[in-house]
Order: sequence, then C-alpha cells, then structure tokens
Amino acid sequence: MDLSFTPLQEELRAQARSFLASNAEPTWGQLAELGWTGASVAEEHGGAGLGFLDEAVLHEEGGRALLHAPLWSTSCLLPSLPGADQAAVAAGDASWTLALGPLVPDLDTATSVAIVGGDTIWELDGGEREVLATNDESRPLGVVSGGEAGRELCSSEVLPALRTRSLAILALEAVGVGSKALELAVAYVAEREQFGRRIGTYQAVSHPLASSHGELELARSLAWWAAWCVAEEDAQSAVAAASAKSAASEAAVAACERAIQAHGGIGFTWEHELHRLYKRALGIQSWEASPAQLRAEVAGHLLDA
Repeated sequence: MDLSFTPLQEELRAQARSFLASNAEPTWGQLAELGWTGASVAEEHGGAGLGFLDEAVLHEEGGRALLHAPLWSTSCLLPSLPGADQAAVAAGDASWTLALGPLVPDLDTATSVAIVGGDTIWELDGGEREVLATNDESRPLGVVSGGEAGRELCSSEVLPALRTRSLAILALEAVGVGSKALELAVAYVAEREQFGRRIGTYQAVSHPLASSHGELELARSLAWWAAWCVAEEDAQSAVAAASAKSAASEAAVAACERAIQAHGGIGFTWEHELHRLYKRALGIQSWEASPAQLRAEVAGHLLDA
C-alpha cells in the first residue's frame, strides 16, 4: 500500500499554502475560483469530482492559515445536499452551516443555515442571526433565533455521518495549526541567542519541541486515516474520526503552548501570530466533544468489539 501523497495532493497543498500566505482574508468567491468549494462535488454538478482524501489537504492548510471562511461547516453538510445546492456551493454562490446546538459556527460568513426538525434537515427560512464575540476571531460563533423550516434538504439519518466528517476535518485543521506553531518555534530557537549560544541548543528548549514533533506526526497519521475512512465510507469511520480529533487537538494545544514558552516574552504579545493559533487549537479541542469524551467513545467501541 502506497501511503504517500499523490502528485495532485502535493499540487493542491502547494497552491493552497501559497494562496493563503498572500490572502489573509479570502472571499468565498475566490475559494470557488480555485475549485476549493466544489472539490468533492461531482463534475455533473460543476465540481472537481475529487474525493474527500484530496479535499483533506485543503482543510489541513486552512487550519495552518487560520482560514476565516465557512469551508468546514459547508463541507460537513455538502454531500447530503440536493444536487442543485451542491452546484451552488461549487460555483461560490452558497455556503452552509448546520445549527445543531445553541452555538452555530461560521454564522458570520455562511449564506444559508440548516436546522434539524424531526427526522428531516431543513433550510432555515427567515430568522435572526447574532454573531458573538469570541477569542478566536477567525472562527466566530453565533446564535439563531426565530424563523421556520423551509425547504427539505435531507433525512436526519445522515447526522452521524456528518459528525464523523466534522471530527475528521477538525483533526486535519488541528494538525495544520500545531504544525505552524511548531515551525515558528523551531525557526525562532534556531536564531535567538542567549549567553552566546542559540537557545535551540539547550535541551530544556529543544526536547519539548521534539516531543511536539512526534505528537503531531502521530496525530497527522490518525487524521489522514480518518480522512481515508470517510472517503471510503469505511465501517471504522466514526472511531477513526474520534481518535484523530482527540489526538490532534491535544497535540495542537501542546505545540502552541510549547511554542509560546520557547518564544519567551514575544510569544505572549498581542501582535504575534501564536496567540491566534493557540485560540484556534483550544476552540477545536473543545468543539463537539473533549479529548477525554472522544477517548471514552473509542474505548467503548473497542470493548464492544
């Protein structure tokens, strides 16, 4: 089995990293022009016809760049939408978020909101949106009030699959966040000098960063295993996504904390990028279920098996 990235995936990664490095706040239309919004939409609906394993590259790079766009929330719901709605997403004319609880992600950027009622997922017709101020400005949360069920989108039987897809995407994002934080720390300690030596030569500095490297590589393997399971609709998808999100979110938080410590005083300043990465990592860690809760799910699966 060849587990290396394909030439297409490597090209997607290079394109995504270059674009996001020069476009801090890309619009949904720009992402559509690049083919990101319709990456896994079938060609007959105007998409690229790629699989989720290819799309996973974009989610990892989006996490690395703290992408402020509804790519996560739209991708979770996208496979269950009617063909015409998938075409609208691929064209950049629509984006989605799903209101499952009191707090709704990407409410400031998503054009449409889906709600669950009975055994059906509906498009919300009307209603008022209130975007809340959060520590992570790149991923605001909000609340929706009022409105009523509009068009029928799909059966609510897809909710377990949507949750699995969401956890897999968040795991990929977390890997991107942690990797970026670690890169910043390694670059800093390789240049910063104290007492006539670069601080990266001190074991108290280098060993924690080495630990983060190992943790992030393990998390990356789990995240891409989860992505493969989602792409193949494998029976292990749910447990793979739970394992990946648990490990990746913890690894990302630890990498950010160690990176901040390695930077010393500058790592705590408001203008430095690290605090934004740290906030995204904490947000991913707390969303849907904590690492401990997800590990309990994995343990239950293993015991039942």
